[in-house]
Amino acid sequence: MSKLHLVFGGRVSDPRTLEFNDFSSIDVVGVFPDYASAEKAWRGAAQRTVDDAEMKYVVVHLHRLLDPSLTGGA
Repeated sequence: MSKLHLVFGGRVSDPRTLEFNDFSSIDVVGVFPDYASAEKAWRGAAQRTVDDAEMKYVVVHLHRLLDPSLTGGA
């Protein structure tokens, strides 16, 4: 199985949490085949909103959700 990664972001109520305010305005950056490309996309998206403390982007390890036994590595 590919080690798929999802990168998305949006406005959060508290930058220390993942409590997104409006799910209809989530910015889906994309799905990536490896962590390195997902991290590059995440850095680009996060850099564009660096001055907005209420915007948060994350990398989700989709392969771990699809197969929870895949806990090692990125």
